[in-house]
Amino acid sequence: MSAIVPVLEVGGTHVSGASVDTDDWTVTGTPDRVPIDGADGSEQLLDGFARAGSALGAAGSSVWGVAMPDPFDYARGIGHFQGVGKFESLDGVDVRAGLLARLPGEGMVFGNDADAFTLGEWLAGAGRGSDRVMGLTLGTGIGTGWVADGSIIDPGTPPGGRAHRLFVDGAPLEDVVSRRAIRTAYRLSTGAAEPDVAEIAERARAGERAAEATLAHAMQALGRALAPPIRDFAAEVVVVGGSMSASWDLFAPWFAEGAADVRLPAIRLAADPDGAALVGAAYLAVTSSD
Repeated sequence: MSAIVPVLEVGGTHVSGASVDTDDWTVTGTPDRVPIDGADGSEQLLDGFARAGSALGAAGSSVWGVAMPDPFDYARGIGHFQGVGKFESLDGVDVRAGLLARLPGEGMVFGNDADAFTLGEWLAGAGRGSDRVMGLTLGTGIGTGWVADGSIIDPGTPPGGRAHRLFVDGAPLEDVVSRRAIRTAYRLSTGAAEPDVAEIAERARAGERAAEATLAHAMQALGRALAPPIRDFAAEVVVVGGSMSASWDLFAPWFAEGAADVRLPAIRLAADPDGAALVGAAYLAVTSSD
């Protein structure tokens, strides 16, 4: 009989709750997506997280899988969100205890959101059939996960496997490649208001030079920063997800230019960009309790 695992994925502006069927590693039904405000107090945030999972009908014996962004103590289930501009009220808070007081279940396994995304795509998505998969998420920030033979590993570079700890041209990578950095660079170049990355990408497609230059600079920097770790990890495939991945066809040539000194593996868009982290969170919950 298939095992159904309840899962949560915590993002910067919303939390998704879903059930995952581990027989075929698919999300059952439509995930419940609850908006949150990262500036809220701890009780409000925990209430919002729990709302996303409250309708799943989880059994009292359930072990939940939860995909969470950095910085977080995943083993202990405690937030370390000091000075990062989101979830500040959860700094030092036992999120596991807070959620288990609000949701039925015997346990809760936390994993990094980029790791969970990579595991989900390795299990049932664009990385399926490959032994060594690197996941790259492009959105509010940059996330990377590294899966070897079904296990998340620390490749050494970037430190802890986290791309946001890399530097490029003497600056933190996320100061060059992130939603915030790209919007700011475009504003400084044009003097215009800060459109979102998708609109900047559309302007680049239409031939606007400022938009092209802004995105080319960011993606070439990303290629320079990530090419050596991808090579050293011996990735067989790189799977790209996150909100900015919708423009990957535009970004890919610039990324390749930045990585020109390294022979890149296949780079594929995520097969299930919305569900991969949920599936990966379920896999972490199941394998951690084996």
